[in-house]
Amino acid sequence: MSRVIGFLIALRTTWRMLRGRGPAGDTPPPDAAPHAPTPGREDPSRRELPADGRHELWVALLLFAAAGLALSFIAVLALDKSNTQLLGLAMGGALLLLAGATILAGKLVVPQETSVEPRDALLVPEAAQEVSALVHQGGDGISRRGLLVCAGCVAGGAVAAAAASPIASLGPRARVLHESPWRRGIRMIDETGQPLAASEIQIGSFYTALPEGEDSELFGAGLLVIRLPTAMIHLPPARRAWTPGGIMAFSKICPHAGCAISLYRYPTYGPTSTEQPAFTCPCHYSTFTPADGGNVIFGPAGRPLPQLPVMIDTSGNLRAAGIFDEDIGPAWWGTRRA
Repeated sequence: MSRVIGFLIALRTTWRMLRGRGPAGDTPPPDAAPHAPTPGREDPSRRELPADGRHELWVALLLFAAAGLALSFIAVLALDKSNTQLLGLAMGGALLLLAGATILAGKLVVPQETSVEPRDALLVPEAAQEVSALVHQGGDGISRRGLLVCAGCVAGGAVAAAAASPIASLGPRARVLHESPWRRGIRMIDETGQPLAASEIQIGSFYTALPEGEDSELFGAGLLVIRLPTAMIHLPPARRAWTPGGIMAFSKICPHAGCAISLYRYPTYGPTSTEQPAFTCPCHYSTFTPADGGNVIFGPAGRPLPQLPVMIDTSGNLRAAGIFDEDIGPAWWGTRRA
């Protein structure tokens, strides 16, 4: 029994010590100062103000250097976005310098303070005023405050602008969906720059055409050119003159997500087959039938493939007879399939 009693006393003593009381329950009286140092022990509270202005200058230089690298990131992104090594070095260097300036400021510029205080009730007005006073005291000892504030704003703004600048690379500009290099009279050429003759277009094959004298890298430059038997073509009355000799041209850009269409299916296994010639996008397998004007018969595309009117000049070469019947490129919100 004595061992049990001793164990219980030891357990109670340990519990009281963990709660911050003495082994005998000697709780300090309410009027005693809770933060008063224990007799015989040194008070660890202290506050030191930095006195070397060179540290502030170093912090400002690091911040300006970080801003310079961040602006370099934007410049490289605008001039040569494919140079990922320079982009990584510029952004990584800006973040490292910014971190270095923050560490240096925390260690050598702002006041170094060590304080010990009891944990009291939250939201005490007196304590809130004391915290406010401590915040204002955080600038004590800083002689180049304006320089550091200016450097911090420049570095923060430059890094934020650099971090946001890649948004400009998220896809093509919206206005290119309303622009096309094709207009009446533009001659069609192949990938080698040679004019595309009407006699070269064979049934069962498809050809890529580009606008002569225009930038072949433009979003709407590529065309799909095919020839179909005249009896197979069923277009609206307004488009019947768009296909001389059964030659048809459509945009190479899929109206679903803007991928380049590169597949063409032409049935060859029977004259009575119900299968129709069709273009297929390799990205999401949207399928379009050129015989009825590029309508969608399968896949997620929300509208037909844009068609370009075709004409044959006096030399037998293919030219655009006008502009596309609708905007090229991916569909946007609100587009519905007919």
